[in-house]
Amino acid sequence: MFTGIVEELGEITAVETLDDACRFRLRGPVVTEGARHGDSIAVNGVCLTVVDHEGDEFTADVMAETLNRSSLGALTTGSRVNLERPTAVGARLGGHIVQGHVDGTGDILERKPSEHWELVRISLPADLARYVVEKGSITVDGISLTVVDAGPDFFTVSLIPTTLALTTLGIKQPGDPVNLEVDVVAKYVERLLTAHGGSR
Repeated sequence: MFTGIVEELGEITAVETLDDACRFRLRGPVVTEGARHGDSIAVNGVCLTVVDHEGDEFTADVMAETLNRSSLGALTTGSRVNLERPTAVGARLGGHIVQGHVDGTGDILERKPSEHWELVRISLPADLARYVVEKGSITVDGISLTVVDAGPDFFTVSLIPTTLALTTLGIKQPGDPVNLEVDVVAKYVERLLTAHGGSR
């Protein structure tokens, strides 16, 4: 489990394309400290498994399902990525419960800078819109954010200077894709209500 509090802005140092997958080599001095084979690290909000680790770099395999459901397939050597290690049991939950299981992707639609913050509008797939509510939580490229406004096919978030400086949302421009993970609690509630005919 993750919390959506990005630990560092890492970098893709190599991409190996395979028949139905790809292998990333990533640099991240913070997240690789004490890393071991089999550990999980969230890359732009996608939970990946460490298959190799040397110095401040680690290697992760990405299967076709993940490439199809996320924006990781668009990454190339030199791309910057948000990195986060799993939350330790008993640690503070600084963001919200994040699984690292991307539900879909959106695109940056618009950026409106202000003196102390920036409003970003992001497209929202129709099948995810019902899970996104004003002042609710959403994960964008692995970043735990609060929804400012929720429309039928978009939502907005406000970004503070720290988020702009330390994550990919500081450099992404209109047209760029982002990974989205909606609040898992909303999905469980919907499933329970559906299983019991909408009432209990």
